Amino acid sequence: MVEGRITKALSGFYYVQSGDDVYACRGRGLFRNQNITPLVGDFVDFDIRDGMEGYLINIKPRTNELIRPPIANVDRAFIISSAIEPSFSTLLLDRFLVLIESKDIQPIIIITKMDVLSEQERESIENHVQAYLDIGYKVEKVSSKEPFDIKGMEKHFNEGVSVIAGQSGVGKSSLLNALKPELQIKTDDISKSLGRGKHTTRHVELLQLFGGLVADTPGFSALEFNEIDLDELGDCFPEIRDRKGECKFRGCMHNKEPKCAVKQAVELGDISQFRYDHYLNFYEEIQSRKPRY
Repeated sequence: MVEGRITKALSGFYYVQSGDDVYACRGRGLFRNQNITPLVGDFVDFDIRDGMEGYLINIKPRTNELIRPPIANVDRAFIISSAIEPSFSTLLLDRFLVLIESKDIQPIIIITKMDVLSEQERESIENHVQAYLDIGYKVEKVSSKEPFDIKGMEKHFNEGVSVIAGQSGVGKSSLLNALKPELQIKTDDISKSLGRGKHTTRHVELLQLFGGLVADTPGFSALEFNEIDLDELGDCFPEIRDRKGECKFRGCMHNKEPKCAVKQAVELGDISQFRYDHYLNFYEEIQSRKPRY
């Protein structure tokens, strides 16, 4: 039995990397009977049967899993936000951040098109950037010129698995192509042959990049909070999570409770008002969600 990691799933085969070699493996019928689907990113045990082919024997416990793209054990997510066209939205950025935090994935914020802003627009975004830096988030800023200047970003990819996330039109595909130029050929060929948008790949693949792995398909296209419960929401805001032990009442939801350390921090300016407002917006959204059975 050999250990490895699934880096691609295609046409019933799971391509497992073990050391410098990649083996084309089939899943066991046992997985189907137990309704288990192996995912790209899974750490697995497999048997080698014939040269570079084998069978999956066991899927090891996952730290997390995503639905879109279907991938497991993600270490970090790059959230691409545009400064303009589409306009910069802290509400949308915080929605991505909450979803990523809920999966115990490290977020890194990248803001594009900073070079085409007016002085007033730039100042406003820089103020928000500082708020995220104060929380402890990593933020990178890039210009609108393509290909992206990725100098200095390599350090973020040096280990583990990364995914790219962000709303439509912010430059996710451009970033992927700048990071891995051979992707440009791949996506253009698919686009020409199918007559569709660039990212129409039918499978997810992990690509080697600067010592780590990156998914070749953008993620987090679904932005609902279906998997987050009310009592988990505060933990998805680091500045709230860090203060929850200081609230007078155990289980404080930082909403209407008295002597709440989070509300006091907002009043003192230690927590940004816009972040707290978004917490309340998301709180109301989850609270009004139809019950799950």
